[in-house]
Amino acid sequence: MSLSSYLLVALVSATATIGSSAEESNGNGEPYEESLKLPLVNPRIVVTKSRRMLQLYSNGRVVRTYRVGLGLSPVEDKISAGDRRTPEGEFYICMKNPRSQFYLSLELSYPNQKHAERGLRDGLITPAQYNQIVSALNRRRVPPQNTRLGGELFIHGNGSQSDWTWGCVALDDKDIRELFHAVPVGTPVTIEH
Repeated sequence: MSLSSYLLVALVSATATIGSSAEESNGNGEPYEESLKLPLVNPRIVVTKSRRMLQLYSNGRVVRTYRVGLGLSPVEDKISAGDRRTPEGEFYICMKNPRSQFYLSLELSYPNQKHAERGLRDGLITPAQYNQIVSALNRRRVPPQNTRLGGELFIHGNGSQSDWTWGCVALDDKDIRELFHAVPVGTPVTIEH
């Protein structure tokens, strides 16, 4: 992404008020009663896999609930590349992609330290790869995406009607549009069973 594109995304994220009651829904197909007020205060995201639900928080209060689709193998925690599982744990938004092949996307900081520790213990990654992951996480950067643990996991668009991704969290396009503009890079994300 060019610097001008990044600045444009940052400007829109910081100043926009997104949505209208006629366009946006509450995850149950019902329209929201009011527009999302931006900027959010201490935003965070919680995904509950068993309920196929993403909740957006501002100042400790749920301000939106969206329906989500998950990986093709949605029940278990992610272990390795290609297992089609959606990871569980604590992450952060490490990158925003306005040109995603899945409409818009927010990259998750996967693998996190817990996944890296398990991968090192189980021989999926080397000590050097483990150190690279931990270093990136400590600097709040994108961790290495090309290890046997997998990577390139996003919250993105293209539909929430079923579990169809390779481990990502999928929203309807109108919902990812609102979320994309509401949260900055660095926003904490919890994915729970």
